[in-house]
Amino acid sequence: MSLAFDARTALIPIDVQQAFDLPASSNPAMEANGLRLLAAWRAAGLPLLHVRHDSVKPGSPFTPGTPGNALRPGFQPRGDEPLVTKSVNAAFIGTDLDLRLRRLGVDRVVLFGMTTDMCVSTTARVAANLGYRTIVVGDACACFDLEGADGQRVGAADLQRAHLATLHAEFATVVDTGAVLAAFG
Repeated sequence: MSLAFDARTALIPIDVQQAFDLPASSNPAMEANGLRLLAAWRAAGLPLLHVRHDSVKPGSPFTPGTPGNALRPGFQPRGDEPLVTKSVNAAFIGTDLDLRLRRLGVDRVVLFGMTTDMCVSTTARVAANLGYRTIVVGDACACFDLEGADGQRVGAADLQRAHLATLHAEFATVVDTGAVLAAFG
């Protein structure tokens, strides 16, 4: 897949929100890499749509109006950049994201954000199933340790690696921030 970007390619940062404790994640460089992607995309004037998780679960740190729901500094929409809010993992379910992208003539999406194994992965899978050529910027994503069904801890780095491998095998092209930035010259 060529990494030449044009107006038919949208950048979609997913759930880069205050509730996530990024130093404890699989990728402490996620935030810096994401900010570099946003800067390049804005400089090129290409489509950029932000996604935020607005939880409907009582007590969630992602509940609208709570500090954790806010996007992290530097990740807020600017000007007329749209914000799509979701209440499930996939940014396409129960939202108008697909409609917005199609109205823009977008046929390729570049995804990054939180978390690799949940909302980024689910959104990438649905995007591919909807026919979008999908790119995931792996070093601009992060996740956290989880407890498996067997009660054993699964490390964030292992989850990150496994989910990016699965996405790359079937649903997306996984690249790094440097490759995306190099495409802008």
